[in-house]
Amino acid sequence: MIHNTPHTDNTQQLLRSYKASMQQELDNILAYWITYTVDEMHGGFFGKINHDNKTDTEAAKGSVLNSRILWAFSAAYNLTGNNAYLPVATRAYEYLTNHFLDKTYGAVYWAVDYMGHPLDLKKQTYATAFAIYALSEYYKCSKDPGVLGEAKLLYRVMMEQTHDLVFGGYLEAFARDWSDLTDIRLSAKDANEKKSMNTQLHVIEACANLYTVWPDKTLKNNIEELLQLFATKIINPKNNHLSLFFEEDWTVKSSIVSYGHDIEAAWLLLEAAAIIKNENYLQQFKQISLQLAVAAAQGLDGDGGLWYEYEPDADHLIKQKHSWPQAEAMVGYLNAWQLSGDEKYLHYSLNAWSFIQQHIADKTGGEWVWGVYEDYGIMTQEDKVGMWKCPYHNSRACIEIIKRIDEILK
Repeated sequence: MIHNTPHTDNTQQLLRSYKASMQQELDNILAYWITYTVDEMHGGFFGKINHDNKTDTEAAKGSVLNSRILWAFSAAYNLTGNNAYLPVATRAYEYLTNHFLDKTYGAVYWAVDYMGHPLDLKKQTYATAFAIYALSEYYKCSKDPGVLGEAKLLYRVMMEQTHDLVFGGYLEAFARDWSDLTDIRLSAKDANEKKSMNTQLHVIEACANLYTVWPDKTLKNNIEELLQLFATKIINPKNNHLSLFFEEDWTVKSSIVSYGHDIEAAWLLLEAAAIIKNENYLQQFKQISLQLAVAAAQGLDGDGGLWYEYEPDADHLIKQKHSWPQAEAMVGYLNAWQLSGDEKYLHYSLNAWSFIQQHIADKTGGEWVWGVYEDYGIMTQEDKVGMWKCPYHNSRACIEIIKRIDEILK
């Protein structure tokens, strides 16, 4: 997957410095979660901490947040061997399996209350995917066959209940007992449609991580089906942006451009093709990956930051720079440089990191802020920790970049 461009001494020095800063940043991010988020009174982790690090001790606890904590600390331990990370991963694993798993109908609840009692019982496919993703990663450090068994069980339930056997892909959400819901949105800002790009992207991510520990033939077929759907239904052939929402038969229901998702998909889809070692898809998605990276670059600002979304119907750019698209830009553009050898992509990646250091990383309060407005004012009304604010995009960017630089410098 690496473009064999000879790297100058200057480039090697840049990469070593980038890697060192990622190692430091990974430590910084996870130190925040260890220090502030562990709920000693009621178990697990607090569900909400505001911008000023004030903890809402009675906030609901989301399964996506818990799964992402489990993934982040497992992946960081698997990379670094840092013994501080494994107990946090184990705590997240135990809380996930004791409180979020629905022992009657399968899959995971969307949320529990602060004491761990079931609160929002709906079954979002997205949440199940994140639990699979996290359990697969935790299995790598725990080596416990029971953990792999739980990941496989969630995968099978997801396939039985949410996989569309007619049109392919995965339906958004159901009630606890798998009956239909009227409101299947992942969040208040989403369209109420049967399928979303976001859910398909994180199902393929989950399946690919499960495949690394369980190379099952049917699982491979599921990954290949999703790659095919991205290539033919989800990526808009006219502009190479991702379409975001769909009817069951893949009729597109949204024209909004999400620059962060474009650059995230650019590397995640290629990684999935590499994990299953499908040479045809690997070649196809090298090209698609670069096309997505080029499309996402339309959202790059002169300061190195990536704008949030663009609404072409109204010609309206949402002039906010959220933290997670910056993290994805770091990885996605390093990946584009690895594929193409074009130095500008390496600089896009480094510029994204520079933007984060300047505007997103909270040097006094710790972690990253949610995002900034056009004038760099911080979005202080948003959480530091919450249903959607997790140690996932940022820790994953650090981990990915460390791994990739090691590979390049080899």
